[in-house]
Amino acid sequence: MRSTLKRVLVAATLLVSAQVTLAADPVKFGLCYDLTKIYVAAVPQLAQAVKDYADLLNARGGLEGHPIEVTVQDHGNEPQRGIDCYERLKREGTMVFDFFSTPVSRAVLPRIMQDGNILVQPLVGRGDAVDGEVFKQVFPLAPTYWGQAANIISYFKKQGGGSLKGKKVAFLYLDTPFGREPTPVFEALKRLESFEYQAFPFPVPGNDQSAAFTQIRRFQPDWLILWSFSPLNPITFREMQRNGIPIDRMVTVNWINEVDINNFGAAAAKGLKRSTVVVGGAEHPLVKDILREVYDKGKGNGDRKLVADSYYNTGLAVYSSVFEGVRIAIKTQGWPLTPEKIRQGMYGIKNFDAKGFMAPITVTPKDHGGGGKTRIDMWDGSKWVAQTDWFADYTGLVNTLVKANSADFAKANK
Repeated sequence: MRSTLKRVLVAATLLVSAQVTLAADPVKFGLCYDLTKIYVAAVPQLAQAVKDYADLLNARGGLEGHPIEVTVQDHGNEPQRGIDCYERLKREGTMVFDFFSTPVSRAVLPRIMQDGNILVQPLVGRGDAVDGEVFKQVFPLAPTYWGQAANIISYFKKQGGGSLKGKKVAFLYLDTPFGREPTPVFEALKRLESFEYQAFPFPVPGNDQSAAFTQIRRFQPDWLILWSFSPLNPITFREMQRNGIPIDRMVTVNWINEVDINNFGAAAAKGLKRSTVVVGGAEHPLVKDILREVYDKGKGNGDRKLVADSYYNTGLAVYSSVFEGVRIAIKTQGWPLTPEKIRQGMYGIKNFDAKGFMAPITVTPKDHGGGGKTRIDMWDGSKWVAQTDWFADYTGLVNTLVKANSADFAKANK
């Protein structure tokens, strides 16, 4: 009798607990993304990953008992539509926003800072936004393009036995604000390390890169850096092939995925290198958990085949950090949440790497980027293989650029 009564009480307790969890106020996240235009090859996978991870955590009780509510809307990479999306979701009680577009993030930034809300800005937007003393509401939670650029040059230097003197480095980029973003770093490092440097833009929409490659062929670089994204990457690789430039001489920014590789040819891409902030593939326990606990139960938010795509993993890594920061905020600052409580929660992120899934980050009031670590991966013909550990180099130089630019912003926005 006592045993039966005990089982009934336990079951009732679990039922009440589940009802309380379901009844708790949600934590709202607004993802105003480009789902239809220039970033359509990457952003849907990012959004899919965020929603899948939210579903996984919600099935496990949410963030300290509060369900995660993710709203995804399209801004088409248009600043005004991004502003409209922000204002609409703000009225609905959202305090954490992500626009995943450099022009849209820059357009919305002043409003978010004025309102005191939180802008998550991973791998896009202002490079100086890692300066938490100026951009108090902005959390890149990932290396800036400046940090990636510096780390790529550091990799070249190590490959050259510790010197780049006399070497030739070519910078090939889509002629947009995104493409031009790392230019100050390359210009500074060419003077510091005494290498020969030339930049080669190609025009939007990016389908014709032949003129740039005519110039690159004449330059005869030792290394070639690519600042572009899907689906333009295979065009670049074919131009390299046509111009007799070995693909193992190239390192790309993080915006490359397995679709790009397969569109060019997995075997032909062998030796290609990328800068990355996340591990590739589906072998990590976090990806396996999503496949087992979300997709195997028929609850996925997109094509199962895209799970573990490089862009999917990027979204998963970034929001592992975002959700962790908000969880810490609820635990340490209490409910109801405010943007200030969330900001303080972000400072609880210490050496966080989602159990080896991403570069470890530590967020401080001075550094909202987390430390700027990346690594270099190489495509071996079938998968990405790490060529380095996680590292951040030339941090003093990058921080000097960050401080100079953030000071200009602060002065202009007094």
